[in-house]
Parts: sequence; structure tokens; C-alpha cells
Amino acid sequence: MNSKEKLRSINPEFVEYYENIDSSDEFFTYTDRFLRKCIRINTLKMDESSLVAVLTERYRIEKIPFVDFGYYIDHTSPGNTPEHQLGYYFVQESVSMIPPMVLGPEPGETVLDMAAAPGGKTTQIAQYMKNKGCIIANDLKPKRGNILSANIQRMGVTNTVVTIKDGRYFKRMQNKFDRVLVDAPCSNTGLIRKNYRFLKEWSYSKVLKMSELQKELIMAGYKALKPGGVLVYSTCTLEPEENEEVVDHLLSRTDAETEKIRINIRAKKPFTEFGGKEYDSGVKNCLRIHPQDNDTEGFFVAKVRKS
Repeated sequence: MNSKEKLRSINPEFVEYYENIDSSDEFFTYTDRFLRKCIRINTLKMDESSLVAVLTERYRIEKIPFVDFGYYIDHTSPGNTPEHQLGYYFVQESVSMIPPMVLGPEPGETVLDMAAAPGGKTTQIAQYMKNKGCIIANDLKPKRGNILSANIQRMGVTNTVVTIKDGRYFKRMQNKFDRVLVDAPCSNTGLIRKNYRFLKEWSYSKVLKMSELQKELIMAGYKALKPGGVLVYSTCTLEPEENEEVVDHLLSRTDAETEKIRINIRAKKPFTEFGGKEYDSGVKNCLRIHPQDNDTEGFFVAKVRKS
């Protein structure tokens, strides 16, 4: 049984839908293949070259070419090391390091991370900001907020306030933030490579439900953004309804403009139409990464600037 048939036996609706997005054997093969372990070195606590030297003595590590501070590590459980416990690195998927890079936070700025737990992107943003300025790291659920707070403390982040709110709350804070990250809750197709649970739970009705929430979150984030500021929208899934359609929703209702994401990574062309819907031409600037492109999760990133 090949990978497509294996996935079909678990969730036929998923395969039938995804054949409209990427029908290649490579897509289903990589979706069914385990991910390589990745870490991001935390320069708030440890010099990058010094930690690389320490880790190289015990593990085989390899620089991830398309992100800052990221390394593949040959370790079955990189979260169970003294270096991890001390906050010298964060276990984080390679493509999930892209949104903070694209966001480009600077020391002294005010940043909103709207759906922040468990804190990989928040602590990466703080790293770029050198702990200067202010980050509002928000999550909906108190339990996830506790995990977020623990990771912020472990990583030596001192410029961040944790809030527990529905992300849509921030629409009332108009023009307050220099940069906003909306790493939105999604259908998690990219995470199938970690756990078949995400495949078993997938349904098109869930996709449509998530799309409506994502549209509200991106609009709230945009309202909270200062004129001239940057908003980054990202998901670890590949359904156009949750990606290009969400960006189109923002572009068609505001003065937002997308910007080209310049990262040296292989990617697919974004959808300019899907399911009979045509999207704003600005979606062409988005980054759509399929699992087989770079042996990663499936991922989507959009960069938006407010006029």
C-alpha cells in the first residue's frame, strides 16, 4: 500500500479534497513521513557558535539553510537535554521559524503575538528584539498560557507580557502595535507528519469553520496595527480556504497590501482561485510550502503592510 492509499484508508475525505491541491505522489509520501528534529538556538542566553560547538561534540547537527539560528539535530528527544532545560535552545520546526523572520521585529518596538502558545515564535521575536521593547503574547486558554509563560521564563525573555484572551479582543486596540503576528489556529495538516491524530480529525466542515475564525482574527490584528506597520499571517496547513482566502478577505476589505517574502526556500505558487472563487492578485506574494518542497511541515505565510 502506497502512502496515498494508506492515508485514504484513515481518512478518505482528506485525500479526495487534497487531490485538488497537490495530487503528486511526493505530496502524500512526505505527508506520511516523519519530520526531522529541529532546534532554534537562543542567543538571549548563549552565543550561537559556542552552543554549536558544544552540541557537535555529542550530536550530529546541520544548519537549516533558510532560517536564522535553526539546526537539524540527530536526537530522538531534543527536549530532554540540559541545554534545552536551561533555555539555550527551543525545539521548533524549521518552517515555523519563518514567520518571526518575515515579521522583522526591531528592538524597542511594540509587538502583538495573537495566538502565541507554546511560545516558539514569541521567544524568537524577543530574540530579534534583544529583549528591548514590548511583546504582548496572547493565547485563548489558561492552560496554554501557563505553558507559554514557562517557556518565556526558561528562554530568558524579559520584555513580554502574557494575556489570556480571545484574539478577536484586540480589534478594539486600534493602531497600537508596530508589528502583529497572527499565527492562526488551523486544521493542522502540516502536523500529520507528527501525529496521525490530525489526519483522523480532519474534515472539510472543520476547514470552513476555521476559515471563518481566521478571517475574524486577521481583521482584528490588522485593526490593532499602526499605519505603516507589518502584519504576518501564518498557518501550518495548506487549505486555500484557510490561507489565500483569508488574505483575500483582508485585502478586499481594507487598504492592506501584501509584500513579497524573500527567503531562499523552495515553494509552490499560491492559489489565485480555488473552488470557483477568485482571489485578489496580492495573494501571489504569499509563501506556500508543501511538505516535499523542503522536507518540512506544510506551511503558509503572508506579509501585509498597513498604509
